Amino acid sequence: MCQGVVLYISAGCCAVVVATFFFLDCCCVLFFYALNTLSYHFVSACLKVLYKSNASCCYYVIAQCVVVSSGHMIDLLSTEKELVTSLKSYIQAEEDKLQQIKEWADRLDALSAEASQDPEEFLGHPVNAFKLMKRLNTEWVELESLILKDVSDEFISNLTIHRQHFPNDEDQTGAAKALMRLQDTYQLDTDTIASGQLPGSSLPRSVLTVEDCYDVGKVAYSEADYYHTELWMAQALKQLDQGEPAAGLDAVTILDYLSYSVYQQGELQSALDFTKRLLELDPTHQRANGNLKYFEYQLAKQKQAEGEQGGRQRSETRGRPADYLPERKKYEQLCRGEAVEMTPRRQSRLFCRYHDNGRHPRYVIGPVKQEDEWDRPHIVRYHDIVSDKEMEKVKELAKPRLRRATISNPVTGVLETAHYRISKSAWLGAFEHPVVDKINQRIEDVTGLDVSTAEDLQVANYGVGGQYEPHFDFGRKDEPDAFEELGTGNRIATWLLYMSDVQAGGATVFTDVGAAVWPKKGSAVFWYNLFPSGEGDYRTRHAACPVLLGNKWVSNKWIHERGQEFRRRCSLQEAH
Repeated sequence: MCQGVVLYISAGCCAVVVATFFFLDCCCVLFFYALNTLSYHFVSACLKVLYKSNASCCYYVIAQCVVVSSGHMIDLLSTEKELVTSLKSYIQAEEDKLQQIKEWADRLDALSAEASQDPEEFLGHPVNAFKLMKRLNTEWVELESLILKDVSDEFISNLTIHRQHFPNDEDQTGAAKALMRLQDTYQLDTDTIASGQLPGSSLPRSVLTVEDCYDVGKVAYSEADYYHTELWMAQALKQLDQGEPAAGLDAVTILDYLSYSVYQQGELQSALDFTKRLLELDPTHQRANGNLKYFEYQLAKQKQAEGEQGGRQRSETRGRPADYLPERKKYEQLCRGEAVEMTPRRQSRLFCRYHDNGRHPRYVIGPVKQEDEWDRPHIVRYHDIVSDKEMEKVKELAKPRLRRATISNPVTGVLETAHYRISKSAWLGAFEHPVVDKINQRIEDVTGLDVSTAEDLQVANYGVGGQYEPHFDFGRKDEPDAFEELGTGNRIATWLLYMSDVQAGGATVFTDVGAAVWPKKGSAVFWYNLFPSGEGDYRTRHAACPVLLGNKWVSNKWIHERGQEFRRRCSLQEAH
């Protein structure tokens, strides 16, 4: 017989759905929950109660993926620290148990040594005879119970509770892809990354082991990315050749991946060389023996064809895989601080000034510091526009709600995640806290635009490797329904507030005009997405570069057309 019970337990604004199924004497509990909205202590308490009430229960926890967010990575670090403490407690409990057993064995060893000298005389003493009976009848049974005692219950319970926050395979794959993304964007070789010698890092070096490099290579291989497969397998082999120990991993396995990855890139000679080296280590390797004959045959055909064509070399396909992003090269150059298209003459026309927005009452006495970042399109930065205290409050409000950032599908208008936007975000309404309301009012006062029709403040957190590839903030002509649900028109302007400094990487770049804006905590950059005519300004195509070191907190305010009719007057000329 099977019995099913479903319980809905409310926890604040969220709910835990607990589905309990009884199969004879086994109880299986499934928790479905939103990782960021559910009280961690609430779930922990529930699991502890269930664990103590039925030791035979098994738990299956379905959690939301971690993705790349420095906020949640910090939580994972805290979780691991607590687990290490719990593990040490378990080890201490095992050591205490073994110490008790050792003391008992030492005592009996001494007693046995004394008794063995003259067993008859020893047992002739009534006390010794009694104690022998007692030991065999009682104390050895107690020792058996002590040895069988499982002191791991508390640690296993703690591990079960924390496992709900663990990353999954998708998260690990995402972290490996982030390393490859940083490698390409910032032109880092595998040795630099593996040795932890990242530019700008002041932390003690964190190194990648042979197994780590091999795992990154396997992720690339699973994506049919043979370029990165070769790089990371070669790094793993290099470290192995240098004598680094690698449990459960040998050169034969790595060479197998290497030979195939270079073959797929059209380099037959290298594939043959790797295969020969593999067979020197394992002459019975069935696949390598087959590949050896195949590579030799193909290489002979290739040389024959080259001879017939007058020695022309066969083109190789080695290099990064084909890209869907046409401006990839420009994007990555700007992220590295290269290819910025600002001439000295144009640079001389950029100024810093005190800005009071036409003698606005709030800023007549205390104007804000405004700096021109770019001329066409006009991008300005407002320095020290938000205090540290305000930024910390915004982060505090956003952290529990952070979710994988989404984009609006240009065809359906539905919000969905995308591989080219890797961050976590949360939305904060003005009504939720006075600080949010105050920031909204400040944006209106400084820009002169009505924010009552703007979107809520979006807070985004980019961890290491987090990025948002080139995109437009406004809805294009081929996206007529982009913001139809809001009923407030297109996004006329963008306000981007930097709420953290970034050690390396993380720039905002404008790929069409060759501009790069670097994060500075407490400053905000502002630009118009639309011309006064209402037409989109395609020069505002921009991107958030991958974070190389540190973490990046930003908040966006997208201001819409509705309400700006008398604040930013229209023009009859399309591109003005």
